[in-house]
Amino acid sequence: MTTTELKQKPELLMPAGDLEKLKTAIRYGADAIYLGTDDFGLRAHAGNFDFKQLLEARKLTRAAGVAIYLTLNASLRPGEFSALEVLLEKLRPLELDAYIVADPGVLTTIRKVDPQASIHISTQANSCNPRAAEFWKLAGANRLNLARELTLEDIRGFAGQTDIELECFVHGAMCVAHSGRCLISAALNDRSANRGDCSQPCRWNYELTEKTRPDGPMDVEEDERGTYFFNSRDLCLIDQLPDLMAAGVHSFKVEGRMKSLYYVATAARVYRDAIDRLWNDPTDVDPGWREELEKVSHRPYDTGFLLGTDDAKVHPGDTHYIRTHDFVGFVCRDEQGLWVAGRNRFLLGDEIELIGPQMRQEKFHAVDIRDFSGEPLPAGQPNSQLRMPLPDWAEAGDLLRLKRPVTP
Repeated sequence: MTTTELKQKPELLMPAGDLEKLKTAIRYGADAIYLGTDDFGLRAHAGNFDFKQLLEARKLTRAAGVAIYLTLNASLRPGEFSALEVLLEKLRPLELDAYIVADPGVLTTIRKVDPQASIHISTQANSCNPRAAEFWKLAGANRLNLARELTLEDIRGFAGQTDIELECFVHGAMCVAHSGRCLISAALNDRSANRGDCSQPCRWNYELTEKTRPDGPMDVEEDERGTYFFNSRDLCLIDQLPDLMAAGVHSFKVEGRMKSLYYVATAARVYRDAIDRLWNDPTDVDPGWREELEKVSHRPYDTGFLLGTDDAKVHPGDTHYIRTHDFVGFVCRDEQGLWVAGRNRFLLGDEIELIGPQMRQEKFHAVDIRDFSGEPLPAGQPNSQLRMPLPDWAEAGDLLRLKRPVTP
C-alpha cells in the first residue's frame, strides 16, 4: 500500500491531561485529542476532566474542528456497570467523537446506552492480528489501536486484511508489560495499572538475588545507582512515519496525558509538520524533527518492536530522563500586550528560544526582564508574571525554553 491509497491524511492524535494542555494540543496541530474523566480510564492521576471541564473541552474542540475521544478503557468489575450507564447517559448530549475501550462489557454497554457512538479499541485489548480486528469490527468498533508488539510487516498485513481504521502509538513511554497490561504495581503496591492507578514500579531500582545463594555474584548489568532491568525506553517513530503511512495507518497517537505542557507542544508541532510534509512527499524527511524531539525530557529513544529486532526493550543502565532544555515560560496576552508566565528560572542575559506552531522558533537574549509594575528583575522565576522583549512574531500560546548547561 502506498500513501496515495489512504483516503485522507493520517490523523495526529494528541493527549490532554487538563484544559491547558488541550488548548496547547489544538494550537500546535492536533487533529484529535484523547482525554479522560475520573471514571473508568487508565490515568487516575492525569488531572482528568470533570463534567464542567469536559463541556468546555467539547466547545473548544468543536470550534477548532478537532475530534475528541474519551478513554473508558479500564477493565470493569460486575458492580460497576450501573455507574457506567449513568455516566454514558450524562455524556450523550456532548456528542463526543468516540469512546476508547478495551473491555467487551464496556463496548456492549455503550452500544446499549448510545447506539450511534463511535468506538475505538484501546491498545489494552492486545490486538495482534487481523482476525481480532474483524471480531472488534463485528462487535461495532470503528477503529483499532494496534498492539505495540507488532512489527512493520505485521502492520502491513493488517491493512491488507481488514478495512477497520488502524491507529498506532508513535511516541512516548512504553510499558514492560504486553501492550501495557501489567500486574507489577498491583502485586507490589496494591495499585492496579489496569484500573488506572499504576505506581510505575518498573522504574524502581532493584537488586537481583537467588534464594540459595544470597551472597553469590549475579550476572546482571548495572551501574553505580543500581539495576533497572524493568525500565523501558521511550518510543520514537518519527523516522518511521513514511513506512507507517505506506502501511496504511490512519492515526498516529502520542502517549502522554501525564506529561508536561512543553512535551505536548513539542511533540505536536514536530509530528504535525512531519505528517503534512510526508503526505505530500514521502521522501521529504527532515532530521530537524528528531533534533526537536531530543529537546524534550525523555528516556533513551527506541523504535520498540516495529523493526523486528530481538533485543530487550529496556534500558538497564540509567533510569533518569535525558533533559537538555528547560521550559521556562509561557506567552500570554492582556490589554497591555504580551507577557510571560514563568515556569522555570532563567537569568538576565540568558539565550532563550521562542517556539510556536508550524515549527516557528527563534533564539534571542533576555536583555530586559520586568515585573508588572515595571521594576527590573535579575531573573525570571517559576510562577512569576513578567514583561520582556520578544521576537516580533511572538503570540499568546508560544513557549520559551532554555538550553541547560552541559555537565561533565
